[in-house]
Amino acid sequence: MNSFRFAFFGSPDYARIVLSCLISADMKPEFVVCNPDKPVGRKKVLTSPPVKELALEHSIEVFQPATKSEISDLIPRLKELDFSVVAAYSKILPKEVVDAARLGTLGVHPSWLPKYRGPSPIRTALLDGVDKTAVVIYKMDEGMDSGPTLWGQPFDLTGDEYLEEIAAQLWEAGGKGLVKLIPDFVEGAAIERAQDHSKATFTKMFSTADGEVDMQKDSAQTIYRKVRALNPEPGVFTFNFPGREGKRVKILKAHLEGTSLVTDVIKPEGKGEIKLN
Repeated sequence: MNSFRFAFFGSPDYARIVLSCLISADMKPEFVVCNPDKPVGRKKVLTSPPVKELALEHSIEVFQPATKSEISDLIPRLKELDFSVVAAYSKILPKEVVDAARLGTLGVHPSWLPKYRGPSPIRTALLDGVDKTAVVIYKMDEGMDSGPTLWGQPFDLTGDEYLEEIAAQLWEAGGKGLVKLIPDFVEGAAIERAQDHSKATFTKMFSTADGEVDMQKDSAQTIYRKVRALNPEPGVFTFNFPGREGKRVKILKAHLEGTSLVTDVIKPEGKGEIKLN
């Protein structure tokens, strides 16, 4: 039985990875907070967030606030706890929610803060072609990913990783990092390191338009980085794929041979996937 009580905020598969690490270590939260169920796919099937599904499997109470006001309604419950954990929750929490638990809130972030603050650190790192990234755990404050860090693990990048591959590794490392950190954090033994705000960089949400590439004008490296960083969502597409000019074609997989781009899997609009290599 835990000697501490906490809440978990998170919704997608990446948050489920973190929560799974905690549950496997016998660190079950008192409750989880995730996004509301939403319609998915062409048939608009009402679908629960992955975190909700995992929580219910382990008889953990679930809240799904749709507004900031509904999130704030949880403050009385949070004040009964030692701390909260936030992993890929996707909503900005009011300061009173972040500070509600006795020890505040721990955030998991897949970059070496203060670099790549914001919603898309992994995608941005892949687009930038950096050879190193990280996952950190930090104490949340009123800013965007600006609080002091308490734990971090670096990761080397080869330049060939796809988003889902490296993201799963980073979030799992973050979950295991929480398991190691939480006992020290609760006992007041965790060391807080202030971020150098002058070195902060920020990421953005990517839209469908960001995924468009020009097979004639864009460099092979630029297209390859987009294919690795922006699939499966928002996706990468072109209107001048060789032999299919004028048609919208998604590029799902590719690789480089020297300075040339080789497309491996495409999906023409209205058709299934086509393996080219």
